[in-house]
Amino acid sequence: MADSDPILITGGVGGVSRTVIGLLREHDRPVRAMVRRDDERADALRDMGVQVVVGDLTHPAEVAAALDGVRRMFFNMAVSPDYLEATAIVATVARAVGSLDALISMSQMTVSQMTATSTAESHQQRLHWLSEQVLNYSGLPVVHIRPTIFLDNPLFTTLAARSIADSGTIRLPFGAGRTSPVAARDVARVVATVLQDPKPHLGHVYQLTGPRSQDMTGVAAEYSRALGVPVSYVDVPFEEWSEEVLAPAGFSPHLEEHIATMTRLHRENRYDRSTRDIELVTGKPAQSVEEFVTERAALFRS
Repeated sequence: MADSDPILITGGVGGVSRTVIGLLREHDRPVRAMVRRDDERADALRDMGVQVVVGDLTHPAEVAAALDGVRRMFFNMAVSPDYLEATAIVATVARAVGSLDALISMSQMTVSQMTATSTAESHQQRLHWLSEQVLNYSGLPVVHIRPTIFLDNPLFTTLAARSIADSGTIRLPFGAGRTSPVAARDVARVVATVLQDPKPHLGHVYQLTGPRSQDMTGVAAEYSRALGVPVSYVDVPFEEWSEEVLAPAGFSPHLEEHIATMTRLHRENRYDRSTRDIELVTGKPAQSVEEFVTERAALFRS
């Protein structure tokens, strides 16, 4: 790959993709971002020196235009019922008209526990599992990135901040299930590292977690240390939490079903996982809950 070849990033206005773009630009890497809408967020990318193309991942001609001259790509997309279609189109177009040296694919860690016939997962998780199969069958040089639940998720940020302010508690229907949430920036560091030198990583699957797996009482203790105030965990019945928190959020049915499934899988201890893949790839360990909350103390004290 020539230093002048752009690296294509999809989902460019979202948290992980936007951070990947920033990290690449810090190293003066040329970046092309594919976005759905040409708005102020796209303008902000242009201000970073990014080439912005507007397109839809389910439109083959627009994907082909975005891939023109590209040798490395980060395929990322928001939670969507169109996820599998977009994956198939990206893989097909990349094989037909592209010349990729590496395709870095954003997946999720639940895939590691799934089979061809498992049914306990959300529709979005099923789409991720099928998408990985499509990319593997394509023969493209793929690296799969499988993060666990994000610390940046509203469950751990805005919703937690609200209940901490109201009652000094984090209220979730996770039961005694253990979890190891990961910061989006740590995931982005892995992606940016692989994109800059993908050859040693081709064919690998990286499972990304925070530094430890613990129950929500342990998570709440990290919030307490970060904020210097007592914070405890309250296990809320799912039906109550769904009625009071999830339903009023106004998510699409697809996204709401995905979030509801994640809470159930937490309760079933399906998120009890911990790896050192972030440190192994980047040389720096994953951020702890305490470190993450300390950086955002203003959010939790407002």
